[in-house]
Amino acid sequence: MGIVGLYVGRFQPFHLGHLEVVRSILTKADELIIAVGSSQYSHTRRNPFTAGERIMMIRESLRDAKIPLHMIQVTPIPDINVHKIWVAHVSSYVGRYDVVYSNDPLTSYLFREAGVKVEPIPFHRREVYSATEIRRRILQGEDWRELLPEAVCKVIDSVDGVERIRMLYQTDNP
Repeated sequence: MGIVGLYVGRFQPFHLGHLEVVRSILTKADELIIAVGSSQYSHTRRNPFTAGERIMMIRESLRDAKIPLHMIQVTPIPDINVHKIWVAHVSSYVGRYDVVYSNDPLTSYLFREAGVKVEPIPFHRREVYSATEIRRRILQGEDWRELLPEAVCKVIDSVDGVERIRMLYQTDNP
């Protein structure tokens, strides 16, 4: 049995930086579990896309990038907002893994505290490849497609994601 990596994120949306992280992790791990966090949230400013939409974005992007899908598991993880048991909660959804790949301080701390090996991931043009920046560009009518795999653009278009994001900023739904 080879090394199984775990990569946790919200992927709101999955962008080219995320795709580079997946490629990087797969040079170290034999299999990768992509945990789609905050899976119960959608249609908010911070989480405009559903878990199903995000999973579709990820799987179609990986397929287009010729990343073997048999090496990847994509699993939605709902938040529980109890840090002490969060690692056990994640583990109950994803099964066995050997190493967590994360740059998030709290995520890294919680997994280390639980005795799990954590490795940092290289940021790929972090100042540009940021889901927050992409959502801002969509809202402002700026070019956002250049930051995303084509498959993600197709999903956003298919769910009228641009209009959804604009509508969310006209409501009291942060």
